[in-house]
Amino acid sequence: MPGAPETALNSLALLNSSRRTPSVVWLTGIPGLESNLAWVSIPFCAIYLISLLGNSIILLVIKTDQSLHNPMYIFLSMLAITDLGLSISTMPTILGVFWFNARRISFTACFTQLFFIHSFSLMESSVLLAMAFDRVVAIRNPLRYAAILTMPRIRKMGLAFVARAVALIFPLPFLLRRHRYCCINLLFHSYCLHQEVMKLACSDITVNTIYGMFVIFSTVGLDSLLILFSYVVILKTVLDIASQRDRHKTLGTCGSHISAVLLFYTPMIGLTVIHRFGKDSPLFVRVFMGYVYLLVPPLMNPIVYSVKTKQIRDKIIQIFLKWNTKTRSFCS
Repeated sequence: MPGAPETALNSLALLNSSRRTPSVVWLTGIPGLESNLAWVSIPFCAIYLISLLGNSIILLVIKTDQSLHNPMYIFLSMLAITDLGLSISTMPTILGVFWFNARRISFTACFTQLFFIHSFSLMESSVLLAMAFDRVVAIRNPLRYAAILTMPRIRKMGLAFVARAVALIFPLPFLLRRHRYCCINLLFHSYCLHQEVMKLACSDITVNTIYGMFVIFSTVGLDSLLILFSYVVILKTVLDIASQRDRHKTLGTCGSHISAVLLFYTPMIGLTVIHRFGKDSPLFVRVFMGYVYLLVPPLMNPIVYSVKTKQIRDKIIQIFLKWNTKTRSFCS
């Protein structure tokens, strides 16, 4: 038959093209609310603005006030930087989907985004562990506090946080890139996470799964256990204090950190458990937990520290009073 070879070649070309890895990923936003994304974008935009403003104010206050240049507030500034990084990493795609219906993202951009999201998450976990260590030293060895937590040592700790996060997350994009992906790559989020992207692959993802679990247990799992152990030590030390008033005062210095720990680890552990073991869980629960994990800590951390930390609160009030006075004098 004259046309048989040509037909066979066309069929082979079609088969090869169907196996070719597509170049884009499609983002959803919030499943079921696609027609109302303009309204949904309002609270998301407000969350981002408050997160950026709040963490920037924390950094400004600590930088301009010499009395806050001590280990506790240096670690707080590190926490604010990681929260800013986490917000900036997710903001372009989330607001792009909600405002401009920009649902397409290249695999390269998707891999880059998940690298930064997971890196900043691990950095934040490290900072929270360092803040727990700071509280242990301040409560257990207050006379040696300045000698133990020196500025050179704190700088080295900060570099170690960055190095650990980058070293552990750096292989993820390359592990994902080696897979063959299906024809339609749809994410039920408006950002890229490793545990979501790897499920799009049409090949075996066992290596990704094992390595992802290793990263979680060796960082978040280990850090959370060490933070728990730190508070056992703190509680034991506080119980040895004779005065009940001093006990409350000492524990009061840990309130902000405990809130930050719960805000960060609760949604992260919940999201990890849902992705690994809750395959039959409702889609809305997974999507909701994903947004809580990424948006709530950067939003709430500056609010918590502004409310619970007197030095930060007083300095912020002073800044707003000066700004209000200058505005009134300018208007008059």
